[in-house]
Amino acid sequence: MANQQQLDLLKQEVATAWNTWREDHPDTQIKLDGVDLSEANLGEVNLIGADLSGANLSRADLNTANLSKARLAQADLSVTNLASADLSDADLRDANLSHADLSGADLTGANLLGADLHKALLEEASLEGALITPEQMSQAKVGTDSL
Repeated sequence: MANQQQLDLLKQEVATAWNTWREDHPDTQIKLDGVDLSEANLGEVNLIGADLSGANLSRADLNTANLSKARLAQADLSVTNLASADLSDADLRDANLSHADLSGADLTGANLLGADLHKALLEEASLEGALITPEQMSQAKVGTDSL
């Protein structure tokens, strides 16, 4: 179950309130599973190791966000801006990443098995050690004219 206090804080100005709180509480488990953050402006947010499984992040701006080791299994990340985001070692199993912008994202070691990558932009994304099938790669796009 999502932590309402964490959700309320996250919805404030991220660059100040949330990231400052994260610096002060680095060992606090972030529990935001199933929350609705669609269309939220979360650029540069620190969500290292956060549980966002089943969350709705569609059309959100997570540009340059740090989601390293985050749980995003079954999350809706469709049409989300994840450009230059750190998704290294993230759990993205069965996530909806259709039409997402993952250009320049770090997906090193991420688990993408079962994820929907239909027309996702993966230009210059790092996929070293990522769990991804050739079929998923064929659904994704690597050119900027593909969205």
